[in-house]
Amino acid sequence: MGVVKEKSLQERVEHLLPAVTKPGRYVGGELNQVVKPWDDVQTHVALVFPDIYDLGQANLGIAILYDLLNQRVDVAAERAFAPWVDMETAMRNADIPLFSLENKRPLADFEIIGVSLPYETLYTNFLNILDLSKIPLHSKDREIQHPLVIAGGQAVFNPEPVAPFVDAFAIGEGEEVTLDIVDAHQDWVESGGSRQELLLRLAQIPGVYVPALVKVDYHPDGKIKTVEPADARVKLPVVKRILAKLPPPLSRFLVPNVEVVHERVSIEIMRGCTRGCRFCHAGMVNRPIRERSVIEVMQALTAGLDQTGYEEVGLLSLSSSDHSEIIPLIEGLRELLTQRQVDISLPSLRIESFSDELMDELQSLSPGGGFTIAPEAGTERMRNIINKPLRDAELMDTVRSVFAHGWKSIKLYFMIGHPQETLSDVEAIAELCKRVLQEGRQIAGGRVRVHAGVSTFIPKPHTPFQWAAFDDLSAIDAKLTLLKDALRGSKIKMTWNDPRASLLEAWLSRGDRRIAPVIERAWRKGARFDAWSDQFRLEHWESAFAECGLDPDFYSFRERDLDEVLPWDHINVGVRKSFLQEDYRMSLSGTVRPDCREQCYACGILAAFSGLRRAQPGGGWKCP
Repeated sequence: MGVVKEKSLQERVEHLLPAVTKPGRYVGGELNQVVKPWDDVQTHVALVFPDIYDLGQANLGIAILYDLLNQRVDVAAERAFAPWVDMETAMRNADIPLFSLENKRPLADFEIIGVSLPYETLYTNFLNILDLSKIPLHSKDREIQHPLVIAGGQAVFNPEPVAPFVDAFAIGEGEEVTLDIVDAHQDWVESGGSRQELLLRLAQIPGVYVPALVKVDYHPDGKIKTVEPADARVKLPVVKRILAKLPPPLSRFLVPNVEVVHERVSIEIMRGCTRGCRFCHAGMVNRPIRERSVIEVMQALTAGLDQTGYEEVGLLSLSSSDHSEIIPLIEGLRELLTQRQVDISLPSLRIESFSDELMDELQSLSPGGGFTIAPEAGTERMRNIINKPLRDAELMDTVRSVFAHGWKSIKLYFMIGHPQETLSDVEAIAELCKRVLQEGRQIAGGRVRVHAGVSTFIPKPHTPFQWAAFDDLSAIDAKLTLLKDALRGSKIKMTWNDPRASLLEAWLSRGDRRIAPVIERAWRKGARFDAWSDQFRLEHWESAFAECGLDPDFYSFRERDLDEVLPWDHINVGVRKSFLQEDYRMSLSGTVRPDCREQCYACGILAAFSGLRRAQPGGGWKCP
């Protein structure tokens, strides 16, 4: 009788694909994929985005690290994404572990797993990925044979809510620190040390935070008393990593097998922001501002189009119109548009940066398309409080210019629930939208469209509003109802996010380590894909808080004391806490702090990285 050959993991996965949606998510083999023979490299790194392929494959951070790691002959970087609910069920029924797309290897076979956490509502997906990979959820339960679990991304500037699940966090910009982590791991393997010795090695790397080596004590009222190293060799605070000069942008992009959210060559033209909006987490934690030159951007775009066949390019930044060479850059894009017939995608632009010349150039890129503006609030008073100073007259001048230059559609972004907001401020949002529509019809006729996008304010870590409270849910519902009633029949489209999803984000972004059992409990109850409206179940979280004996209001609706130890205080983003406190006090009186390109306010970023700037001058820093 012949011996029955055991099926490979790839064969077992292929058996599942006919029964699941978008099987192309799970096969790999894309153009520009890098596949290295498994036994030819020393270190295998799984780069994980804890959402479906359609979103993760378009993530620029994952793409950059994939390219960077695979440039090393001793490293193989492969990708893995969260399976959709039907594929997860099929995998669990067939006892198939989560696998990489390139070599179809179980994630447990990798030496390092790098997880991207750009937003907090991915936390339950992260736990699900560990479980699907048959890797212990808790760092303390992993042994020497288990992969090292690293997490990075915007959400980990407050790493505490997921601290028990992560071996080490890469805080800040990942291009250099990722390679440092690989080097430290390789040295540890050669030394034959224990897993505890590996964690100590990692803690010596600038920008790496190892939560198991840090202890937290609490006051009886639940506030944090101290955050201290558990080992004398560990130093706090952990200072984020930044690059003195942005490296050459990525030009070798993978071309996906299935439709993804952004199918384009994406280039980050600048990093950081100087505007100082008090609600903006990204604007604070990504300082200082550094730019790429027009030549570098255009060369990368051209190379990217050559290597992918894409028909769209996207310029990424927090404030593209603030780029010091924005006009020459748009001129270059117009030439590229003429040569390649590609579409150009720009993020929303700041009104403060607009000029007639810029309008003329922008119109040449997208004639007749849509235009996006983010006033964020309906009144000048409210915009002063949030430090987005914009006079109504200035806003309407821009609107008139937009329509006069040929645009037929404007999208306006607003936020409700700001500190000190009144119903009058909310009513002003509807009135402002109506004024914009009226101006548009007078200039461009009846085909003009106005779209109001409304989100809910979340007081984020490392911002001047980190001490503020999340607005009461009933108050937010009342404000949304007011806006809907005011805009009904006006021909203005209004969209809004679910305030309860924002409440979850507030819990997770403002939490401490005691939130971790809540996350695990919610996941065990079935919480998955919390960022997806059709999957989000607030009741899982409410019952998880109750079962863990934690009051969720402590993390959301409570205003923080200015002298309180915050869960993220031991993470240094370069902006001084005293600066944020001063800015918060200024918000209470509606005092504006102008763009810091006009004047340096000693936020701390230059002092924090003065040595780096001296060692590597000419990095395109745009601080005074």
